[in-house]
Order: sequence, then structure tokens, then C-alpha cells
Amino acid sequence: MRTLVIGDIHGGLRALHQIMERAKVTKKDTLIFLGDYVDGWSQSPQVLDFIIDLKTKQNCICIRGNHDDLLLEWLDESKDNLLWYKHGGEATVLAYESVSAETKQKHIEFLKSLDNYHLDEQRRLYVHAGFTNMNGVDFEYFPGLFYWDRTLWETALALDTTMKSDHPFYPKRFTLYDEIYIGHTPVTRIGETTPVQKANVWNVDTGAAFKGPLTIMDVDSKEFWQSEPLSQLYFDEKGRN
Repeated sequence: MRTLVIGDIHGGLRALHQIMERAKVTKKDTLIFLGDYVDGWSQSPQVLDFIIDLKTKQNCICIRGNHDDLLLEWLDESKDNLLWYKHGGEATVLAYESVSAETKQKHIEFLKSLDNYHLDEQRRLYVHAGFTNMNGVDFEYFPGLFYWDRTLWETALALDTTMKSDHPFYPKRFTLYDEIYIGHTPVTRIGETTPVQKANVWNVDTGAAFKGPLTIMDVDSKEFWQSEPLSQLYFDEKGRN
């Protein structure tokens, strides 16, 4: 049995099918989705349908992303958000024009059920964006930071690689967990298209919302599999580009 972590999907069902096939996922594998299932490509409702069905067949841990929370506000509260609309929400709104009220309600229930984070028995933390409390996720005062924070990743990027973990300047957040798996901030921003490790933080968002591939990674072996770039799988769409 493997534990496989999956980066931000952003409505790219074709890419999700590809990585499931390329990683040869079986029902014995535990899948941890890091959030942002929606917004970008045209199949956000179908991605949610796929994962909801998958949860009935095998162990799936589904983390909440900021885009998932924005979709929930729109579906459940009819809250319009122009900023969301410009950052992938437009494709989602258009896709939901052909979705039944019954399916929308199932999606609302799924989005409400998402976890803010997951901590496994090996002290590995899985969270969409990060956390800010120096004592860890159990002490985070603003839950929205779990799916909006970027300071964890920015700190990891800026950290002096020669600094030892017992140095008084070493960020305490990085000493609390053996490994931290995140998405949210695409590694394409630093010119990469494969998972990037900085300190004990692994960023698995390889830019699927834009022109990068979708990634699934075995957290024990660190072997990973990727889809084709989503701009090629959805060549007639703009995604979030």
C-alpha cells in the first residue's frame, strides 16, 4: 500500500485520469488530495464527481483549497466574487450551467466536508497552503490561513540552506513536522515543473492551472508521475493563463 499525494488539479480531469493511470493507482493506495480541485480548466464539476465516487472505493483524504472555498461560497451562498471570476472562476461558472441542482447539492456537501489539514502517524503534515502559528496547526487562530497562506513556502524558499535546525534563527515551523506537503503556489513561478523540496517542505503544485503538468507523488519513495501539460490536454482553452 502506498500513500500518494496529488497537487492542485484546477478542473483538469483529463490530467487526473492520466496520473492515476501512470502511477498505476490501486484501491490499496491511500490518496491525499492537496486541494484546489476547481477553477481553471472546463471540467471542475466532473473532477468533483470523480473524487466523490473515488472516495467510495478507496481511502481518500481531501484537503480544502482556497479555490474550493471560493466555489463553495458561490454555490451555497450565491456570493459573487469578481476577483475569483478572473482567477479561474469564470470557467467554473460556465461549467456549472449544465449541472443539475441535485449534483450541485452533492458538491456543496463535499466541499463542506473537506479537511483543513491532515497529519499522519509519521509526523507528515498535508495542507493546501501553509500555517502561521509557531506552535503548529492545532494552534492556528485563523483557519483560512490553511488554504491562503504563502509565508510558509516563501520562508522555505528564502531559508539559508547552511543554517542548522537548532540555530536560534531557524524557523520553528519547520521543526514541528518531519515533512510538510503543500500546493497553492505553483513551482512554475521559480522555473520548475516537478515537485520542489525546500527545508522539509515539499511543494507538489506543478502549475496544472497554467501550462504545467499535474503531479502525483509517493511520499515514501518520492517517486512521482506527471500528466502532459494541461495547456496541451485542453489546447482549445485558456485555463488560468
